[in-house]
Parts: sequence; structure tokens; C-alpha cells
Amino acid sequence: MKAEILTALREAEGYVSGQQLCQRFGVSRTAVWKAINQLKKEGYAIEAVQNRGYRITDTPDILSEDELRSIRRTAWVGEKIYYYEATDSTNIRANRLAEEGAPHGTLVVADAQDAGRGRRGRGWDSSSGTSVYMTLLLKPDIDAANASMLTLVAAMAVAEGIRRVSGLNAQIKWPNDIVINGKKVCGILTEMSAQMDYVNHIVIGIGINVHNESFPEDIARTATSLLMESGGEHFHRAQLIEAVWEAFEGYYERYLATQDLRDLRNAYDAGLVNLGERVRVLDPKEPYEGVAQGITDRGELIVDKDGTRTLVSSGEVSVRGIYGYV
Repeated sequence: MKAEILTALREAEGYVSGQQLCQRFGVSRTAVWKAINQLKKEGYAIEAVQNRGYRITDTPDILSEDELRSIRRTAWVGEKIYYYEATDSTNIRANRLAEEGAPHGTLVVADAQDAGRGRRGRGWDSSSGTSVYMTLLLKPDIDAANASMLTLVAAMAVAEGIRRVSGLNAQIKWPNDIVINGKKVCGILTEMSAQMDYVNHIVIGIGINVHNESFPEDIARTATSLLMESGGEHFHRAQLIEAVWEAFEGYYERYLATQDLRDLRNAYDAGLVNLGERVRVLDPKEPYEGVAQGITDRGELIVDKDGTRTLVSSGEVSVRGIYGYV
């Protein structure tokens, strides 16, 4: 009931009486009073005035299932939410939930992870109170060969969510790193469980650096956070989560209509930090350099190599000026 009361307080222009809350949720005044006190203990600033009721006056950066539910405006993402103060990895947890029958759109969020990981098994610093760690479970009716493009769809949503909440110019380093001023602020890891011709489920894991004040020496030159890029401003992580998935739903529906990126290419390219820039493609056979010219309908990076059009479908691509490549 706490989430419902939070929603009611946020929707109200002024005070909401205890009687109104009782009638709306079919509970006693004592139950409302207990819920209000629990919310206060969790950090919400709620003013109580006799004969007027309750009014929420401030919401600090609280991350909880109640907070996420109270601000949820998505159509289907997050109908089922699992929140953990700490877990091994939201991707690991989402995969387990999928195997247990969790539905399409299930959202897993954690305040901290002790086994966070990125692409190619790299570790991901996942301390408490600083960042967003979340995974979305999808069970789409799509060809398994088209699933990898969802990573690019997620990148578009994250960049838009960050821009909407922080005002910072978040861009995409192909295929799915989110960068601000040449440094990485978010990583995305997509994993799939599939049979020969059938997708069992897909999980999209997202880690966003929000309130990190510093990073370990080995990544300090390449990593950043919203706090660092905004000059010390703090943000509500729950609002950022909501903004990302609101954007994702729109992009996902457009992707689903064609199972490729033909309707999203222009929007993706508009946020592509690589576009028109000199890039170094670390091809295992023979690395080469060229100029990035956007993506194909299938999400491949188009690179002009001395007048020859080449397509990069996977692997590492370094961008001049990003992560130290000069």
C-alpha cells in the first residue's frame, strides 16, 4: 500500500486527507498512519497537518520497489518488479526468474551487485548508493538472428533517459556504450537463451554511473558519472530508471514491427558519437582505420576505409577522442 499512497501524494496538488486515503484504498486510518510513518522512516519528507491531511514535500534519492511502483508510467515494462538491496547480478537474477516463469517485461533492480559484469566477462564496479543496476526480461516472438539489435535499441533508450533527467549530452559509442564528454557512463549487456529457431528469453542488463565521485585508477581516464559531468548535481535514480524504460517502450515497438532498425537508423545515428569520426576497427585478422558513417538496418557500423565501404558487425571499435584514442 505504501506505493499507492506515494502515488496519491504525488498526484495531489496540495494536501490529501487521511479519510480520502482510507476511502481510496479501503483501509483504516491506523493503516494509513502506519504506512505514512514507514515512508518517513525510509526518508520521504511528508508533512502532516491536522484537519488538512498529508503532503509530500521532498523525495531524496530513494531506490526501492515502492518508489519505482509509485512513479511508474510505462505500459508493460515493470508490471512485475523485483528489487534487491544487494544481489549477485541483475542479469543472473533475471535469467533465474525467466527459468522460473517470470513474465515478459519483468524488471530487476538492485542497489548493489557483488558479481556485476560487462561485455566479454569484464567486471563492473557495483557499489551501493551510487548507480543504477537493472535488467529487463523480454520474451519476444522474434527470430533469434535479430535479437542482437535489441542492444542498440536499449542504448538509444538509455541515452534519451539520461538526457531527459540530467540534461547532459549522452551519446552512443557503437554499438552500446553511452558516453558523455568522451568518457563512459553506462554499459549494456544483452544475453539470450534460445533454441535453434526459438527465443526462450532475452535479458538486457544496464549499469549507469550516477553518483560516483571517483573511479579506480585503471578506469579513471575512461569512466565518468552523471554527478561528475554535471558539476556535482545529484539525481533521483528511480526517475532515471523510469525515463529509460519509457523511452525503450517506444523504440522497442518500432523495432518489433520490422525486427530490424530501419525505422530507428536516423534516430540512432543522430546520437552516435562515432558519426563522421575517424575510428580504429580492431579486426582480429587485420586492424584498420576509417570514417564511421552510421549504421545499417541490422545495426552494423558502416566504415569508409579509403573509399571502400565496410561493415562491422561485432568486435572492438575505437573512436578518435574517446577512451584515449588520439
